[in-house]
Amino acid sequence: MLGPHRGGRAGTVAGVIDDPNLYYMGTAGGGVWRTTDAGNSWECISDGYFGGSIGAVAVAESDPNIIYVGEGEQTLRGNVSSGHGLWKSMDAGETWEFIGLKDSEHIARIRIHPKNPDIVYVAAIGNLWKPNETRGVFRSTDGGKNWEKILYISDKAGAGDLIMDPNNSRILYAATWEMKRNGYRMDSGGPDSRMFKSTDGGDTWNDISENSGLPGFPWGIVGIAVSPIDSDRVFAIIEAEDGGVYRSDDAGTTWKKVNENRGLRQRAWYYSRIYADTQNIDKVWVMNVSYGVSTDGGNTFTLKNAPHGDHHDLWIDPNNNQRMIIADDGGAQISNDGGNNWTTYYNQPTMQFYRIATDSIFPYRIYGAQQDNTALRIYHRSAGSAITQADWEPTAGGESAHLAPDPKNNQLVYGGTYKGYMNRLDHTTGQTISTNIWPDNPAGSGAEVMKYRFNWNYPLTFSRHDPNVLYAGSNYLHATTDGGQSWKTISPELARGMPETIESSGGPITQDNTGAEFYSNVFVITESILEKGVIWTGSDDGLIHVTRDNGTTWENVTPPASMSPKLNMINCIDASPFKPGTVYVAATSYKFGDYTPYLYKTDDYGKTWTLITNGIKENYYTRAIRSDKVREGLLYAGTEWGMYVSFNDGKNWVPFQLNLPVTSIRDLHVRDNDLIAATHGRSFWMIDDLTPLQQLSEDVANSEFYLYKPDMAYRMHQNRAWRKPDTKLVGENHPDGAIINFYLKKLKETDTVTMEILESNGNVVQSFSNHAKPDKLDPTSTQKLDVSEGGNRFIWNMRYPGFQEFKGMVFYSSPNIGPKAVPGTYRAKLTVNGKSMEQPFNIVKDPRIALSQADFQDQFDFVMKVRDQVSRANKAIINIRSIKKDLAYLKEKTKNDEELQKMAKDFETELSVIENNIHMTKNQSRQDPLNYGIRINNRLAFLMVDSQRGDQKPTQQAQEFFVEVSKELDQEINALNALVQKQATLINQKVDQNQIKMISTP
Repeated sequence: MLGPHRGGRAGTVAGVIDDPNLYYMGTAGGGVWRTTDAGNSWECISDGYFGGSIGAVAVAESDPNIIYVGEGEQTLRGNVSSGHGLWKSMDAGETWEFIGLKDSEHIARIRIHPKNPDIVYVAAIGNLWKPNETRGVFRSTDGGKNWEKILYISDKAGAGDLIMDPNNSRILYAATWEMKRNGYRMDSGGPDSRMFKSTDGGDTWNDISENSGLPGFPWGIVGIAVSPIDSDRVFAIIEAEDGGVYRSDDAGTTWKKVNENRGLRQRAWYYSRIYADTQNIDKVWVMNVSYGVSTDGGNTFTLKNAPHGDHHDLWIDPNNNQRMIIADDGGAQISNDGGNNWTTYYNQPTMQFYRIATDSIFPYRIYGAQQDNTALRIYHRSAGSAITQADWEPTAGGESAHLAPDPKNNQLVYGGTYKGYMNRLDHTTGQTISTNIWPDNPAGSGAEVMKYRFNWNYPLTFSRHDPNVLYAGSNYLHATTDGGQSWKTISPELARGMPETIESSGGPITQDNTGAEFYSNVFVITESILEKGVIWTGSDDGLIHVTRDNGTTWENVTPPASMSPKLNMINCIDASPFKPGTVYVAATSYKFGDYTPYLYKTDDYGKTWTLITNGIKENYYTRAIRSDKVREGLLYAGTEWGMYVSFNDGKNWVPFQLNLPVTSIRDLHVRDNDLIAATHGRSFWMIDDLTPLQQLSEDVANSEFYLYKPDMAYRMHQNRAWRKPDTKLVGENHPDGAIINFYLKKLKETDTVTMEILESNGNVVQSFSNHAKPDKLDPTSTQKLDVSEGGNRFIWNMRYPGFQEFKGMVFYSSPNIGPKAVPGTYRAKLTVNGKSMEQPFNIVKDPRIALSQADFQDQFDFVMKVRDQVSRANKAIINIRSIKKDLAYLKEKTKNDEELQKMAKDFETELSVIENNIHMTKNQSRQDPLNYGIRINNRLAFLMVDSQRGDQKPTQQAQEFFVEVSKELDQEINALNALVQKQATLINQKVDQNQIKMISTP
């Protein structure tokens, strides 16, 4: 998981009474998250069980270990994702159990009885795309084992809100909502949008929609709140022509319109949630772009903002109205002062990305647009220990952009956004210029007023053959060769243009024309990798076109109606890197209620098509398909619920989820041997080494063990972390080293598995074994190799062993880091129970570094010389301390021999002088060297570190210093040798010949 850590949309939140640190949020595409430190960090707690979009989270007041979760978001905007029903946890989110209502699609609210957590009510919106009956209000009295539908209006209206009177659990209010979507419009409102009340726990309901004071019909969405201070005080915010905030002071019998501020009613279908304060009867909150706060019973409101904006849900502590959590388009934030200050949302990796692009530098950057926020670019690997906020930045375009970095200058980035807007950002100056194809603003109207129709997520891409050509798609294909200064239309109409699909959207009450419903447009542009002038387009209303002469003539090559629904959204077209005329297509018709996966292949420029979905679950609709760049026939597919892989050109697919969370995959991108996924709710994820997949075969699968040929390894300098990165706050970096994958069919405890890294001439650089018990003080000893049955990944840090250490050694600013291998060819050797297999691999230099091969070799040779001198100095310390042990033994055995005692003591004294000249013995803890000056061995060790901070030839001064300090070491070791020769001879002569010699001469 790369990140970035910037929150995406959340539609539901919940806190826990009497625990100021514990909160939950349900995200749009990212599952359920928990904070145990009051919003300083978040972790996903639904992984391994479920994921995707969450509509409601509820915690039982009587037992906070019991949590109910409903899938399918209530924020029903154009990029909405549906869900599969209800989940329950009995242990505060550690484990989960599915408890039904799988066809409810979208859960708006869950209400739990305050004293009996087995009694639970659910408001289900139902299927957005077509009528269904699993909608309305449901009740369970046995903790979700069984459900009964207790309020149902029609197969077109679900329950959009559900409130339980805080003072009387038998009293319930519910709002039904007639709402629908399809691929080209959204409609909120109709005769089945109404308000109901029950006084017997949901057994019976009274329609109170026509009670005195309420607005006339039709209604759209309705939000309801009951004051915990006084059950007679009820609020409602109603989408209607004469809508606004309504208040009842007699428990819903009569109503009064108290506020019609448009700031509380704009885009009503997306917000319209209202909350009564838990301690102030006159305080009420309304969610919208800004949230409104009233302290006079709703008569007037002050508009405020949490850190992000576009607010959707609010939880206020019943016992402390200063403590609350809010959900918005940036995730969740917490306040402990009544909303004056909120925690950050820059700690939640729940971004919703649409598309992926990469640039041409190293390390390359990944480009994507975050729904409800900015577009951005992020390094796929960094020089640090993790991918942090320093590794990403906003870029051109907007929340729905395709992004196109200029191949000639990656600091120039073109970005689209809704309504067809486009700009170019120069990252060197920070200046943005307009590159709009047709700079007309259609805000407030449907696509029918536009000269060119642009999708919310319209395509933008540079030519693969001419870096001066930039393509963009409306309902036509456009091209520019002068950076957007002028555009040329190079196609006829490439979409169906059916009049009924390009009208104003919103429904009978509130029009909503942000561009999200602009339809009948080009949705994808793909140029052949192999043939210049061959361009494919796919439209959001089901057409595929191809030109083979750079736009002069076009052919409609749409798959036949028997294979592809008429309005099948062509989401992705991937041209084969191996065969001209071969492309792969991912399409989806989910916005018309059809969740079938649609993947197609043609190998004759679209004359014939083959459906290639065997193995993919029947309701896992497909959004992306990509071909591997190395192995022909290796394909990757992204669905609404995760990943699949095919090894036989799409004939069969198998799940490829690995550790990827359950989330929507909106785009895939193969770059070098990396696979990047644009998730819609969990930020960017990537596999940074595809070589095992590219080499996988029947022979490999049937082998007892197999060593895959490693990918080339870039010699980068990534800073070592002085503490382990907090994965809740940062993304995972590319491993700092060569990735070596191997496979073990079976593994017994007695099996011996070793891995050796060899130079090209066969010399061993380092060795590793699963049974090794390495000498912690000797880096040249065989190191531990962690192995498991099945696939294994070993990271060699591309370094030779460091210097010899001794027990209790404390160095300052001089970690024991061995010399880095020079660029060149190396070999990995895997041995299993005596049988071996070798694979060559290359270490290549960081392409940004200008050093020659000779320069790398000079640095390596110099650092090796310094390392060996550090080891020489440390071995002298080891020898001195060994002699001192012998002397201590001698003194113990010859206590009555005064002459021998004096000789031994004098010898120890002289040894200590030399010992302290080589090493400061007083340095026994990390910062002692700030008090006691370091000696020769630490000075050499620092030189070793300093000379390999980066890739550079050894400096003249470093070489001069090395000569100087080496002479100092020579002097001390010569003195040591002479001392030992002299004193050992004298002492051994004094020792009784019947005793073992105590001191050995060097």
